[in-house]
Amino acid sequence: MRALYSLLFFLLIPFILIRLLWRSIKAPAYRHRWHERLGFYPNSPHRIDIWFHAVSVGEAEAVFPLVRKIQHHHPDARLLITTTTPTGSARVTSTLQDTVEHVYLPYDIPIVINRFMLHFNPRIGVIMETEIWPNLFAACGAHKIPLYIINARLSEKSSRGYQKIPSLIQPALANVELIGTQSKEDADRFITIGAPPDIVKTLGNIKYDVEIPQTIVVQGLQLKEDLFAERFVWLIASTHKGEEILFLDIFKELKAKIPALLLVFVPRHPERFGEVKKLCELQNFNVITRTSQLATSPQTDIYLVDTMGELKMFYAAADSAFVGGSMVPKGGHNILEAAAIGVPVLFGPFMSNFKDIAHGVLKHQAGIQCPDKEAVIAAMLNLYTRADDRQALIAKGKRFIDQNQGAIHRIYTILEQALNKIN
Repeated sequence: MRALYSLLFFLLIPFILIRLLWRSIKAPAYRHRWHERLGFYPNSPHRIDIWFHAVSVGEAEAVFPLVRKIQHHHPDARLLITTTTPTGSARVTSTLQDTVEHVYLPYDIPIVINRFMLHFNPRIGVIMETEIWPNLFAACGAHKIPLYIINARLSEKSSRGYQKIPSLIQPALANVELIGTQSKEDADRFITIGAPPDIVKTLGNIKYDVEIPQTIVVQGLQLKEDLFAERFVWLIASTHKGEEILFLDIFKELKAKIPALLLVFVPRHPERFGEVKKLCELQNFNVITRTSQLATSPQTDIYLVDTMGELKMFYAAADSAFVGGSMVPKGGHNILEAAAIGVPVLFGPFMSNFKDIAHGVLKHQAGIQCPDKEAVIAAMLNLYTRADDRQALIAKGKRFIDQNQGAIHRIYTILEQALNKIN
């Protein structure tokens, strides 16, 4: 089965590269560093102690605290982080800089994967969340590289899909040392698709171990004073196509009742910055961009964050935050960062990628889920007029996060034991 899979993947490579080229029209980074995706690297082969794979921005952000903990206790360890997307790549290089190595994950073709393995020869492999690559996993087994899947999650839909190809998935999972799941439900699903029960353990969700340096909060508060003086700042984070127009309609209604309201957009993907700006202008809104370095005036309606890596600081500058990807069927984004920073959190009905987190937040009244436009308007008016409700939501959010932390410590303990075995 894996041979057929490899053949099909190989035949798809021209189409995959054409798709990268197409995406590079709006995001030029997609046409760069193709050689890494094919397993070619300019420097000499060398050995890596721990290799982490984090698909994109969300997975990268989640793994950073674990990486820093390892760096603190093992300063000489050589670490590699692979990503799939340019936005994930940019986040790794801007956050960790030259303290780790970074390349794109190679395509899951045996000859390509073998080049990756021979070049980096990692002692330990760590995969974030739900990336199951049959040839990559088989290569780890062949090279005797202990492989860990951490913060593992598996939706019911994905589980059903994997169950249809057991002859491909079960041999891949046989090469895994440990699967550390976010929840008991995730653990059950991994066992259902063929993971040996004795390697599946529920270790919790490392997204609860979010790190918010005090400097970020201070910078955010200063940003509000410098740029958003006298404004009630409503930040809409990680928006996708179809969400901005919805929030612009909501903003029109809210603005009539909250004259000081300022809408701050942070689109999820940088290639959409220009598109969002044009959309706002076509709706006759006064727009200022982050890259313009201008402060808002009383006439400013929209502030567009057209930069990367500043979301946490803007959360700290906001009076209320709505986390996007949840008003359209994208599965939502991480709502814990905003809560940890200390801003009231709202989100929409589509939270399939963060189902357990959303359920816990609602159970503890630590955030507000808004199923439609009317619910968003009602929630915002309440938060604006009732400062006590805002503060209560902030306090419950922070308490909920505190009560669920500890996954990073549990995962680090396991990885440290693995490091000690191979040293």
